[in-house]
Amino acid sequence: MGSCCSCYWGVRYEGYFVEEEVNPVEVGNDNTVDNVHNVITIGDCRARVRLRGSTKLLSMYSQQGRKGINQDAMTVWENFGGERDVVYCGIFDGHGPSGHKVARYVRDTLPSKLSWVFRDSQIKKKNSKGSRQGHGYDHDQVLTSWKAGIIESFKETDERLDENANIDSYSSGSTNVSLLKQGDNLIIANLGDSRAVLGTKSKEDGVQPVQLTVDLKPHLSSELERIKRCRGRVQAMDHERSIYRIWMPDEDRPGLAMSRSFGDFCLKDYGLISVPEIYHRKLTEEDEFVVLATDGIWDVLTNIEVVRLVASVRRRALAARILVARAVETWRYKYPVAKTDDCTVVILYFKKPPLFTKSDSEKRQSSLKNPELENMIMPSTTDDDGLDTVLNCDVKEEENQD
Repeated sequence: MGSCCSCYWGVRYEGYFVEEEVNPVEVGNDNTVDNVHNVITIGDCRARVRLRGSTKLLSMYSQQGRKGINQDAMTVWENFGGERDVVYCGIFDGHGPSGHKVARYVRDTLPSKLSWVFRDSQIKKKNSKGSRQGHGYDHDQVLTSWKAGIIESFKETDERLDENANIDSYSSGSTNVSLLKQGDNLIIANLGDSRAVLGTKSKEDGVQPVQLTVDLKPHLSSELERIKRCRGRVQAMDHERSIYRIWMPDEDRPGLAMSRSFGDFCLKDYGLISVPEIYHRKLTEEDEFVVLATDGIWDVLTNIEVVRLVASVRRRALAARILVARAVETWRYKYPVAKTDDCTVVILYFKKPPLFTKSDSEKRQSSLKNPELENMIMPSTTDDDGLDTVLNCDVKEEENQD
């Protein structure tokens, strides 16, 4: 777990983001931190850790759905690994009875492990440059080493979760998308069915989406093959034939709708793994921002709808909040009898915002005057079993799963 020793509310700090200076506030060691807005803590390697709030280069927001307690979590680390130009973003989508605890545990544990992996890779890179006497270093070798470190960090986090007696993670777990930005390089690690999508400019068609991750679902051929090889079952229930789930060999549980996650140890012997898919992206001048979001967003909005909406919001601090509001509204329209899922969004911008004239601002005022956005309060409830997991359910065997 990160060495978070104190919390600050918008304290001035040099790095990727620029904040106005305000008085620090004390935050306790319990879950109080999740109920405070714009909270900043100090983590490993003196990183600046944000759990809530927004800046001119960052917008983040999470809203509870109608299934119970919000099981999503999010975090952004500035000065990651002690480097001023490095930013880490992570979103976590919990499921199962203790999914909210798993998501918060991973949020507080994984970035710390990754920060030390990154710091070690930076040291090796500097040593490699020195040993080559200015002739450069093997970029591919450093990236390969960094990927190996990510996989090991995910593995260690999952092992520590299993050993944690305070969290019942047998039938509860969490997805994760982790993103690391250094200069014009993005490294993304994906575990589960949350998603990262890039917004990039096109001369002909405006802002266009580039999906950076693959939703890791049980029916994907590579995932299905592994699960079958480990004696797990992949089947859909009669009332939701398009959603495939993982089940134990001889029991109709837990019915997990993703093929990789932290926790869910009842399925770890049957094909579920905590090994992330890792991707690298070299940013170009056309790339504007990246959106990380849990499946509460992607279940109702397309990639193009998301990036176009984000690009249209001039007041960046509100972008994530407005995107969540649109998703919630779409949930109610598309699935009027369904319980809205938790929705969490982190948007990282790559460039400083442009300057606008008074007329430009007036044109956007109507889009910002939304009473629904002003009245978004996240109520606190005590339990939720989520729709990502079905603990006990009768499931009929498929005649053909191939």
